[in-house]
Amino acid sequence: MVLLDVRSKIPASLGVHARLVPNEQPRGCDRRWFAVYTAPRHEKRLAHHLDVRQIEHFLPLYRVLRRWKDGSKVTVELPLFPSYLFVRITQHDRVRILELPGALSIAGAGREPTPVPDDEIETLRRGVDLSRVEPHSYLVVGERVRINAGPLAGMEGVLIRKKNSFRVVLTLSLIMQSVAVELDADDLEPAGTPRPAIALPLLCTA
Repeated sequence: MVLLDVRSKIPASLGVHARLVPNEQPRGCDRRWFAVYTAPRHEKRLAHHLDVRQIEHFLPLYRVLRRWKDGSKVTVELPLFPSYLFVRITQHDRVRILELPGALSIAGAGREPTPVPDDEIETLRRGVDLSRVEPHSYLVVGERVRINAGPLAGMEGVLIRKKNSFRVVLTLSLIMQSVAVELDADDLEPAGTPRPAIALPLLCTA
């Protein structure tokens, strides 16, 4: 993934809370993306702590229209993956992350954190603002399709129908979270036979 200078302008409409920092890590320190599990409703607060400490992070958000008791409507931004955000750190930095208020654990197998592939993070960044994205219940089985056009091209998911539109449920198995993306039927193709279910990962703590 290409790093941008912290002074680079991010469009105001982008549905994410993120900080991009220059690569100033010593040689031999390989920074990777990890999913941090947070206390309930602490995603934005933790993102603020990361921002203050200039730690690169990514909190995907989606917009939803809410109606207040007085009848007024307002658009709010909510975490796309409740209780999760992503940080780009070295393995040695995990204790530093878990010391922050609201950070509970880092997703992984056993006590070892498992990195999230760079291309998955990049795809989320491209797609969260260019597609109609919303949370979806975690799915394991179903008809699999492949997206063949647009910012999410190449990703595979489960095809569902909602009213008169097609949606594809994309799953991040590491954190057992799914999102539903509205797409045109022309942008989809069969992905072949369903993949076998993957063992659910555990959450590791410091």
